[in-house]
Amino acid sequence: MAERSFKKEVEHLRKGAGEDFTGEGILAITKALLENGVGYVGGYQGAPISHLMDVLADAEELMGELGVRFEANASEAAAAAMLAASVHYPIRGAVTFKGSVGVNVASDALANLASSGVNGGALIIVGEDYGEGSSIMQERSHAFAMKSQFWLLDPRPNLPSIVDAVGKGFELSEASNTPVMLMVRIRACHVTGSFEAKDNVAPALTVADALAAPQRDFKRVVLPPASYEHEHDKINNRWPAAEKFIVDNGLNEQFGPAEAKVGIICQGGMYNGVIRALQRLGLADIYGQTEVPIYCLNVTYPLVSDEFLAFAQGKDGLLVVEEGQPEFIEQGLSTLLTRGGAKARLHGKDMMVMAGEYTGQIMLDGITSLLKEHAPELLPGQVRAPNQDTPQIPDLSDTVPIRPPGFCTGCPERPIFAAMKLVEQELGQHQITNDIGCHLFACLPPFEIGGATMGYGLGPAANAAFDGGGEKRAISFLGDGGFWHNGLSSSIGNMVFNKSDSVAVVVDNYYSAATGGQDVLSSRAENATKSTNNPIAKAVAGVGVNWVRQIDHTYDVGKMRDTLRAALTTDVKGPKVIVASSECMLNRQRREKPQRNKAIKDGARVEIPRFGVDEDICTGDHACIRLSGCPSLSVKHLDDPLRDDPVAAIDQTCVGCGNCGEVADAAVLCPSFYRADVVHNPTGLEKWWQNLSRRLITWLQDRRSARQITFEKAGQ
Repeated sequence: MAERSFKKEVEHLRKGAGEDFTGEGILAITKALLENGVGYVGGYQGAPISHLMDVLADAEELMGELGVRFEANASEAAAAAMLAASVHYPIRGAVTFKGSVGVNVASDALANLASSGVNGGALIIVGEDYGEGSSIMQERSHAFAMKSQFWLLDPRPNLPSIVDAVGKGFELSEASNTPVMLMVRIRACHVTGSFEAKDNVAPALTVADALAAPQRDFKRVVLPPASYEHEHDKINNRWPAAEKFIVDNGLNEQFGPAEAKVGIICQGGMYNGVIRALQRLGLADIYGQTEVPIYCLNVTYPLVSDEFLAFAQGKDGLLVVEEGQPEFIEQGLSTLLTRGGAKARLHGKDMMVMAGEYTGQIMLDGITSLLKEHAPELLPGQVRAPNQDTPQIPDLSDTVPIRPPGFCTGCPERPIFAAMKLVEQELGQHQITNDIGCHLFACLPPFEIGGATMGYGLGPAANAAFDGGGEKRAISFLGDGGFWHNGLSSSIGNMVFNKSDSVAVVVDNYYSAATGGQDVLSSRAENATKSTNNPIAKAVAGVGVNWVRQIDHTYDVGKMRDTLRAALTTDVKGPKVIVASSECMLNRQRREKPQRNKAIKDGARVEIPRFGVDEDICTGDHACIRLSGCPSLSVKHLDDPLRDDPVAAIDQTCVGCGNCGEVADAAVLCPSFYRADVVHNPTGLEKWWQNLSRRLITWLQDRRSARQITFEKAGQ
């Protein structure tokens, strides 16, 4: 069950020539693939292109009509390996995944693909997850393009440019026999706009056609001596062909006057920010007409020497707007300037920040610095003076607290780590590693469990060095998504092969939840096009793990605690695996809430559990919060003057999972938690009993109030 359905939106993918197509960037990319005769598409979900995979999955029927093969791959490596179909056959293929971690996972297949080259257009659509909206380490995909000599496109973030980049990307790949990487940033994926559609085109050669007429060429197999020839082919043939195509088709764009004292070179993805900064300086309008020349690199690799040197001609100063580090583009342009004997002074990270996202203010400050040094006459009067700087933005770090990510309300993973804290309270702290996914939040307060993660599905492998026969067993966590991605072979298989005596907990929430709720092999839902309901416990036992425990209700904190304790203390040697299963609460609520709301609207009787805290019983020590951390569990102050400490309270966002009560019971904290079932559309008998109960309670309350001693202020 994906995070959202695009069933309605994908119908727009059927639009033909002359019609206006309106939608998000991810929809535009899908439409562009179909318009350009793609033969097969694959990929692996991950921000910011998770929704692109969801769109492709929802458009599978349409792609089938066109003869396009679609596969939701098991990993980025599996996706990249699909592009082998374009090595021997003139079939256009595209795969998509998150960069740069996705590129890292796919690196073996991508390196081989870049070496052998392709006959059909091969497009790798990389979701560049850099900056303040990122969920990963701060790296760029640019380095891999340079290392393996992929051509890297970074189009301006508007729908016509993105759609054009897809088509030109295929053509560039075919013209130079080289795979092309199309980088789409977070904003490009979700930008909304429109473009004039074209008719969808069935692939000239389908994968079925290719199967009927197999082809092979041993010169494209990456083995000596062919692999040595591949390198020379890249430099002597593919690179010049790519440069010629880039120039002939005007893939890089130039804006503004032909002659000026200064110029700006920017990545395509940075163009909107550059124009906005120039607008704020009064040097550009809302239509992009600029008084400062801009050389927009929609192709950031390779750099075209002649084109760049022509732009630099006659200019005193140039500014490279390149987000992230190292400054690959700046270094490359600097080399071209030196070799070309150009006199323009090149600026970049000396006027912009070295690392971090290029915000509007950073863009404005950098361009202002360029103009102050080389063309102060272009600046507005108030910023013309070289010693007059913009006001400093106040530091709010002491006022506004950081907001780290955390488990959702009702998350079934929270009780797993509450149980782990209880076990450590009893047995002492253990060496713990985490994994990529929601369970990584356990390293943050209030749990503070685990302190390292090395990659998707590599939680147990990250603990391999600690399996040295110490007094305490190491324990690691990985999710069901990571388990099927890489964990079964690289982590569990590694444990079995090396006779590890450590413990691995597979957190099974039925989906690849952290990437948007896509189905995996062990998902419990029926999927018409995928094989689900393949138990993780069977897979683990199948590779040789003998000590396996399956828990089908993680909210049972007591059972979780006892199972973890048993794994850490048993005399049984060898790897021990606990599969802790409960459905992701977000996905469960997405499915059940509409059904429940419809039932209530239709007049059906519906019970909704809610939990609360009895204020008279709660002691206010907040141990329940420290062991649960649920966002719906908070504190509130009482009106009672004899009780200064705030008590625990549960707000209206509670989803009724019961974890807080389970934690309180397992930890023997207090009996202040209670459950109340809210009944919608009650029966006549229930209404009669409710009225009777209310009258009785009111009578008892009035009776007690009448006996209370009251104190009045003097003079009243």
